[in-house]
Amino acid sequence: TKRFDFLALTDADWKEGYALKFFAHVRLSRAAWPMLRDAQGSIVTIGGTSGRIPIAAFTIGSSVNAACAAFAKALADLGKTDNVQVNTIHPSYVETERFRRRIKADVERTGKSEAEVREWHRADINVTRFGTPEDIAGLIAFMVSRRGRWLHGATIDMDGGEVPTL
Repeated sequence: TKRFDFLALTDADWKEGYALKFFAHVRLSRAAWPMLRDAQGSIVTIGGTSGRIPIAAFTIGSSVNAACAAFAKALADLGKTDNVQVNTIHPSYVETERFRRRIKADVERTGKSEAEVREWHRADINVTRFGTPEDIAGLIAFMVSRRGRWLHGATIDMDGGEVPTL
């Protein structure tokens, strides 16, 4: 999702931002729902902490992440009837290829070392470390397990303490 001045973003930018994540959740959920209903399965949407703490430089991403959580909350209402568990995770910065590209771009843009750029990002969001895919996978494994089935319609910030609100 593009990070630009709000006034520089086009309708096409917004359409692309929603298509990338939000409509992917909508389409996959719609296609899988009959099977999930039959199996009493689970859906976990992945948003992002910017859905909780929106910033001007990330208006599209912030809006999309909040929309993912709202979509899942609405779908969870149907899930109560159809016995399909629906939840959302809002991760903070996770060590993914996308995050590594962002670090690399910041290194090239600023001329700082990778370590300096990483430390700046870590301090900027005030966490002790960045997340890992395994962190997110562990929470998902619990959520969809027999022991996690009572968790329904929730949005969990998995953020290392980034989000300062309740």
